[in-house]
Amino acid sequence: MTAIKHALQRDIFTPNDERLLSIVNVCKAGKKKKNCFLCATVTTERPVQVRVVKVKKSDKGDFYKRQMAWELRDLAEVDAKDASKENPEFDLHFEKVYRWVASSTAEKNSFISCIWKLNQRYLRKKVEFVNVSSQLLEESVPSGESQSVAGGDEDALDDYQELNAREEQDIEGMMEVCEYAISNAEAFAEKLSKELQVLDGANIHSIMASEKQVNILMQLLDEALSEVDTIKGKMSSYEEMLQSVKEQMDQISQSNRLIQISNTNNGKLLDEIQFLVNYMDLSKGHIRALQEGDLSSSKGIEACINASEALLQCMNVALRPGHEKLMAVKQQQHLFTELRDTFARRLTNHLNNVFVHQPLLIPCAAYVQGHDQSSVLSQHMAELTLPKHSPLHRDLLRYAKLMEWLKNTQREKYEGLSRTYVDYMTRLYEREIKDFFEVAKIKMAGTAKEGKGNKFATLPRKESALKQETESLHGSSGKLTGSTSSLNKLAVQGSSSRRSQSSSLLDMGNMSASDLDVADRTKFDKIFEQVLSELEPLCLAEQDFISKFFKLQQHPTLAQGEVEESDGGVPSRQPPPGEYRHFISSTEKDMVRLMMNKVFQSIETELNSLIALGDKIDSFHSLYMLVKMSHHVWTAENVDPASYLSTTLGNVLVTVKRNFDKCISGQIRQMEEVKISKKSKVGILPFVAGFEEFAELAETIFRNAERRGDLDKAYVKLIRAVFMNVEKVANESQKTPCDVVMMENFHHIFSTLSHLKISCLETERRESKHKYTDHLQSYVINSLGQPLEKLNHFFEGVEARVAQGVREDEVSYQLAFNKQELRKVIKEYPGKEVKKGLDNLYKKVDKHLCEEESLLQVVWHSMQDEFIRQYKHFEGLIGRCYPGSGITMEFTIGDMLEYFSSIAQSH
Repeated sequence: MTAIKHALQRDIFTPNDERLLSIVNVCKAGKKKKNCFLCATVTTERPVQVRVVKVKKSDKGDFYKRQMAWELRDLAEVDAKDASKENPEFDLHFEKVYRWVASSTAEKNSFISCIWKLNQRYLRKKVEFVNVSSQLLEESVPSGESQSVAGGDEDALDDYQELNAREEQDIEGMMEVCEYAISNAEAFAEKLSKELQVLDGANIHSIMASEKQVNILMQLLDEALSEVDTIKGKMSSYEEMLQSVKEQMDQISQSNRLIQISNTNNGKLLDEIQFLVNYMDLSKGHIRALQEGDLSSSKGIEACINASEALLQCMNVALRPGHEKLMAVKQQQHLFTELRDTFARRLTNHLNNVFVHQPLLIPCAAYVQGHDQSSVLSQHMAELTLPKHSPLHRDLLRYAKLMEWLKNTQREKYEGLSRTYVDYMTRLYEREIKDFFEVAKIKMAGTAKEGKGNKFATLPRKESALKQETESLHGSSGKLTGSTSSLNKLAVQGSSSRRSQSSSLLDMGNMSASDLDVADRTKFDKIFEQVLSELEPLCLAEQDFISKFFKLQQHPTLAQGEVEESDGGVPSRQPPPGEYRHFISSTEKDMVRLMMNKVFQSIETELNSLIALGDKIDSFHSLYMLVKMSHHVWTAENVDPASYLSTTLGNVLVTVKRNFDKCISGQIRQMEEVKISKKSKVGILPFVAGFEEFAELAETIFRNAERRGDLDKAYVKLIRAVFMNVEKVANESQKTPCDVVMMENFHHIFSTLSHLKISCLETERRESKHKYTDHLQSYVINSLGQPLEKLNHFFEGVEARVAQGVREDEVSYQLAFNKQELRKVIKEYPGKEVKKGLDNLYKKVDKHLCEEESLLQVVWHSMQDEFIRQYKHFEGLIGRCYPGSGITMEFTIGDMLEYFSSIAQSH
């Protein structure tokens, strides 16, 4: 094995700069035994690479070749199969498992031991060893032959150093001197040993010659030690002197420390005094402003604002521990409290007077005391507007900062002022809004009145009667919140038939475009838009004023508690975590909402009353109101989704949507209740024409509207109801055939939907066309019937014989269907008789069809096509069943076309 190892090292591994450490003779398990060698090698260059190489003997000669190599780092596991018994089998787990059988257990153990050492040295115990004896792994140098293979060579690997050029030259020179070094290695080694002995002797003599120098060196060391002892004595004396100096310095340091403490205390005392003087001193000018400042002039208000802010800053100063015990601090705090209470009382009284005696209330009070309501209403009939309160808001906003101060210092007085303002503004807005809606209702009633010309001009109307009737709308409330009852009477007096026409799909079908009162509806739309346009800026301006004046904009309110720095660097206090906080944003939003609900408590009621009046005048007004209200709700939500205006309009929008749904349901109910005359032909049903008018009106109103989806849903409900009721009426019709009713009405529906191009009704448009076509075909077939009745019966018999199996060319031999019988039947239908029958048929169709749809020519043309189809069918049967007989009809297709044309022209 040693010779093989040397041969492999020389021939395979040395050229590749590798060193062979261990070798094992193996063959693959379970196959034909083809021996090969597994070699553990390391490279001679750094970094060291460790490999397992498979070497196989060449088949063509007596030399070895390298077949396969694996990096040791790719080895995952070594399985020795059995740790207690001798077993030559073992497995190496690389990318796959390789199973080997060694030539001997000793070689296997030696190879595994070498792999283990390489793993310990280079791979940091990465490889896992399974079923390997722990004794084998613990031995550092295995016994036997493997000692020189795995142990000695591996240890020598670290000590091995490559010869440099100088050493190579010396060895070559030595070998040249001793030519026999290669041929006689023992003689060469003996010579080298003798030369080494000579060199060792020379070294010993050299050492003995240097003994004198050693003695001199020892003498110098003794002198140095004595010098060190002298220096050590001097150092001790210096240390004693420094100790006394240290004691003196300690005394000086203690004295300096006491002086520094005194200076620090004096500085802190000065800081405390300066703090109290700077932050708790209120100027005489501020005190005078708080006690006597003029709250009516702009200059006085500004002085009061500066003084109140300075007072609040002084009161909110975070005092340091112990300050509360100082008499001067207590006096200042008592002064601040008195000034705060005095100024808060003055400010509250002044603002109360401003609220009560504001100029904008005078006109309302004047007309309540000196004028009756009718005169005020007559003055505002010309224009529908609400008074603007921007001057009042502008005047009151001068006190906004004072209100914020009052909110931070005197919460009760602040809330009292809020209630006072809300109470007075509620009365003011209630009067104005009530008057505003009265004018709007009168104008709406005027639109209904003008719709019938001057019919109502002669009707006497007294304002007292108007007042009594408006009160009846709200029952026992006793408040003048609407005049719907009175105005409805005005709107409907003498025009009940007109109102029913404008509210019904049934009657709309019987009206001309001028009778639809488009002008009235347009005027109503403008009035309703004017009402919403006036309310919107009023509510937004009032909410904006309340937020600014009462400081309800989510700014924190400071109270006594923890310290924070203000803009001026003055320490102030904020509320502790456990204290109720009035600056929570949700609370302030709720407060704004409550105040707005109180101030404008009548808006929603008046709007609902106005909507009820508009809906009662004309149910189709709900379409206008739905579009306008949806647009204003969308606008309000874009400005502020949580505003009072957005919430209120949203609530009213629900009512408008409910009225719109009622309008649609009413139209459907009227369709279901429709009755037709039994003595006259039906024609286009009223609700079919009414649907056309409704769709045209709705498309005009809902163009670019936000609530288009609601209209689409209504369309679907209405069109399904129209379809169902057309079929119902058609089935009940006695005068007009069912197919004619269905054909004419579905043709009208198809024309309407095609003209309007309503996308959500595209399915219904196709369905209406299908129904129209089907019933047209059905009517044509049923009306045309069998114009050549005997000829029809004859050929039906012919077809029956063919169906029974008789050949077509043999039918003429049947006794009942021979050529003589055929000629006899044909002679009964000359062209004159056929034309007479068609003329009677035309008159019959003309009686069935209505003039509105103009379908007579369409039906007549379809009958012509059907008649020609039957004629061609008969000719085909004659040609197939009676070939060569020369039998033909008494008239030709050209004759038939001339009959149909002349009949149509004559009528």
